Amino acid sequence: MTALASLSLTGRLAALIAARPITPQDERAAALFTLDAMANALAGRRTRPGAILLDWAAAEPLTTGREALLLGGLTHILEVDDLHRASVVHPGCVVVPAAWALARRRGIRGRAFLAAVLRGFEACCRVGMAVGPAHYKIWHNTATCGPFGSAYAAGDLLGLDHAAMTDALGNAGTQSSGLWQFLATGAMSKHLHAGRAAEAGLLAADLASRGFSGPPQILEGEKGFFKATCADPRPERLLADADAPWQLTLTSIKPWPSCRHTHPTIDAGLEIAARIGNRPIERIHVVTYQAALDVCDRVVSNSEYEAKFSLQHTAAAALTDGRVDFASFDAPARARLAATAATVSIEAAKPFTTRYPDAWGARVTAWLGDGATISAEREHAYGDPENPLDESAMRAKAAMLLEYGGIAQPQRFIDAVFALAEDAPIPELPQSVL
Repeated sequence: MTALASLSLTGRLAALIAARPITPQDERAAALFTLDAMANALAGRRTRPGAILLDWAAAEPLTTGREALLLGGLTHILEVDDLHRASVVHPGCVVVPAAWALARRRGIRGRAFLAAVLRGFEACCRVGMAVGPAHYKIWHNTATCGPFGSAYAAGDLLGLDHAAMTDALGNAGTQSSGLWQFLATGAMSKHLHAGRAAEAGLLAADLASRGFSGPPQILEGEKGFFKATCADPRPERLLADADAPWQLTLTSIKPWPSCRHTHPTIDAGLEIAARIGNRPIERIHVVTYQAALDVCDRVVSNSEYEAKFSLQHTAAAALTDGRVDFASFDAPARARLAATAATVSIEAAKPFTTRYPDAWGARVTAWLGDGATISAEREHAYGDPENPLDESAMRAKAAMLLEYGGIAQPQRFIDAVFALAEDAPIPELPQSVL
């Protein structure tokens, strides 16, 4: 075999991932993230973008690639899917749909499927950590880095050797795309980003299994991914800390249905709400990191989707209502909370700017009508690996999503996904889902 040092970055990444051991605890964690992704997909059907995706899927035979696109798009609609902080990638909505669609069609069982999910998360998160912070200002990391994850997961399930896996990753990278421009109008593109990333990686792996070559230097080449899309790449992060825990276990789970950048503010705001009682709020100030402002500085929210990407709206919801759920973003809630949202000022400042992206934090301060001032701070929001949802909370979240999606007997599906760690077959999706 070619010496590792002489390989391209893509080849070295493939070798690093293939060499990593997997424990039963890692498999259990992968089952949790699989459950979270698939519960999000099933709940995403009950939305307008979900209905459009389902209508599109029904128009032609549902191939494996089209199913991956459909499930990926559905998973990312409600904004409650996972988020890997250091890469700013939502890996579950890309990796799990591609692996699920392929494993179901090929009759692959639980443990091989979970291993592919772990390895797919590793690939897209490591690429995401290497793109540098400037990439995220224009490019949606889930869309651009996601294909590397779905390609690795699909390639793993297809049994690709090292050369073929390098080809798959090369052709995954050449399909990378996805721009933030959709935020200007609240367009549905973000869901397409997830779906296409899932489909693109699966296609790259499937072609590689047939001998279709890809560029081995897709990352570092003179006309490659870093040169094209990264003003300040950090290629050294791609292969750093080879013995660190699997990136899947370092990924955050969302407890609230909004952009993850809003979650430290929500978490701190809920603490304040519990201390306010019935006292009126005069104004609110949020201190956080710059990326949160870049994506979520939105005083007026004209749609449910815009409200999910608004620090002002989510702060108002958390402090006023003492809860944030699906109803927090509908038209009546936006109208009711608009005046409070208008009082919210935001800024990016230390220590949060220096800790990001390794820590996503915020400090919230509320000035009350009686003259009192109350503050709360979060270095790590609820759902981060440092403050995780336990298995009971994960089951409860999945049940909530499945019930929202109209799934009867959600516990049956939850138990079937958990059984993957015991090498059970990939379960069928509940009846009438696709």
